[in-house]
Amino acid sequence: MKRFLPLVLPCMLLFVALGAQALDLSKLRIGVEGAYPPFSTVGPDGTLQGFDIDIANALCTEMKARCTLVQQEFDGLIPSLQSRKFDLIVASMAITPERLKVVAFTDKYYNSANKLIAKIGSPIDGTPERFKGLRIGVQRTTINDRYVSAKFTTATIVRYASQDEVYLDLAAGRIDATMVDGIAGDVGFLKTPAGKGFGFVGPDYRDPEYFGAGAGIALRKSDTELRDRLNAAIKAIRANGTYQKLASKYFNYDIYGQ
Repeated sequence: MKRFLPLVLPCMLLFVALGAQALDLSKLRIGVEGAYPPFSTVGPDGTLQGFDIDIANALCTEMKARCTLVQQEFDGLIPSLQSRKFDLIVASMAITPERLKVVAFTDKYYNSANKLIAKIGSPIDGTPERFKGLRIGVQRTTINDRYVSAKFTTATIVRYASQDEVYLDLAAGRIDATMVDGIAGDVGFLKTPAGKGFGFVGPDYRDPEYFGAGAGIALRKSDTELRDRLNAAIKAIRANGTYQKLASKYFNYDIYGQ
């Protein structure tokens, strides 16, 4: 009996480990941010709302899954996914080559250019040379953080936990500009009272090495069945009009992109 135990125990542990890793597709936990309007924010009543939140709920309805939203700061989303705190991420996360090294993605559910925001009439024109001695605020660990770190090397880069914090310092004059998704910057800042006197400057930024091919839903590489079901659900809500109905709540133009 004692000889048998060393063989049985590893097998039992393997069975338990495999069981623990099995994903119940009828009950899913979704990582969301809650600080990136109009995609994800916390309303006055404390509930999560925004386009990402609506899309997550619509996909769960389409897949007939019961879903729980788990709020997490953006820079902790992928580590928390990998540690199985949740099963997928719906947080306007760009599908980039760098992220594809560690997680899988669904097809995109929207695509937009990234832009710089600065004071109207400032000398900033989008070229890195104009930023010598200036301060750019970015949300840390985002594609914008990575891009300005690589391209705007003469600027002082100030990193924040959330884009809302970036907007606060931009409005207060503590930074000179921010790089952000164009849709989020337009609806989440420029069209608010805090954004008065600010505007987009410079070109659209679309370098696929940094900005990827649109926003997708991130999940673990091993969860291929979940990825396939999510892709089917994205196609279904686009075909049945649900996607367009949800998008029209926040945007008066097509954000799906080419």
